[in-house]
Amino acid sequence: MKDIFALLKQGSKASLTASIVNFFIAGLKGVAFLFTANVAMFAEMMHSLGDAINQFFVFIGSSLSKKPPTKRFPFGFGRLVNLVCVFAVVVVGILAYETVKEGIHHIVEPLPGTADTSMLLINIGVLGAAAILEGYVLYKAGKELLGQAGQPQDGLKPLTLSFKHMDRAKPATKLVFLEDTVATSGALLAILAILVGRFTGFAQAEGIASVIIGLMMFYIVYKVFMENAAGVLGESDPYMEQRVAQIVLRHEEITDIQKLFVLKEGDNLHVEIVAETDPDITVEHANEIRDEIEALILEQSHVTDVNTEFEVDDGRRAWPETQEQMDRRSKRSKKSKEE
Repeated sequence: MKDIFALLKQGSKASLTASIVNFFIAGLKGVAFLFTANVAMFAEMMHSLGDAINQFFVFIGSSLSKKPPTKRFPFGFGRLVNLVCVFAVVVVGILAYETVKEGIHHIVEPLPGTADTSMLLINIGVLGAAAILEGYVLYKAGKELLGQAGQPQDGLKPLTLSFKHMDRAKPATKLVFLEDTVATSGALLAILAILVGRFTGFAQAEGIASVIIGLMMFYIVYKVFMENAAGVLGESDPYMEQRVAQIVLRHEEITDIQKLFVLKEGDNLHVEIVAETDPDITVEHANEIRDEIEALILEQSHVTDVNTEFEVDDGRRAWPETQEQMDRRSKRSKKSKEE
């Protein structure tokens, strides 16, 4: 039992917070829907419930993914968070379908509007509170996302700059940020639809809002499924591969890279390198070079393990030279000519 609690403590706090907030919001919207029978409120309730379930699954998956490697699973359980997300979005997909279906039904057969001001205030009040709470979670998720991407987090950057750096975030943080972006905008859209329906008499507005919210949910299903399916299969990280290559080639005694890949293992990155070096160096010195390079790579965000091997320089270029390497080669050539 202690082991389970220890793993849960390592789970994604952003996912747990978002799940609790969304369960609370779904309850508020459910009560409001029972009193008002408002279809836009129903769509929002389903959206919040789907987000809460999805984020709770992600929290559990991110916790269990921190389980240390075993003899049977030597690379650990990092991809478990991707597998859990793939199954979780099935639930959200079902809820999205029901939301779109309900919206279409109310476009074809709109409910008559009501002049009851108290019903209007209930709907606007609940959706307004939901938008504020969802916006708070979105801001916190944006800050966490920028922190993982190594970007500044001040001011409104968590709400603006985060979209540019989503690819550098952990899967759980990215999911929370995407879902709460849709949740916040969905609550505001539902408020707009209710006001349009009330003051213009356009009864189909709420049904249209429900369809739009459902389609946004489908987008999250698609986005989350595709990214986590790739994670389950074993996806490379091209951005980190280039960064690691720069670190390796910056070392004066590394002449080339034969092979390099960075594999995503859930929240973690696994690095494999085969580098070329001078054939005259000793084994002891090669180990020193390996330790220096691996220490620098392990300082990079999300990198948990590095496996480095050396081969003798074969004289053929396998990896593009860096500017630093070209400068070093030019200096050596110039010095050789002078001698």
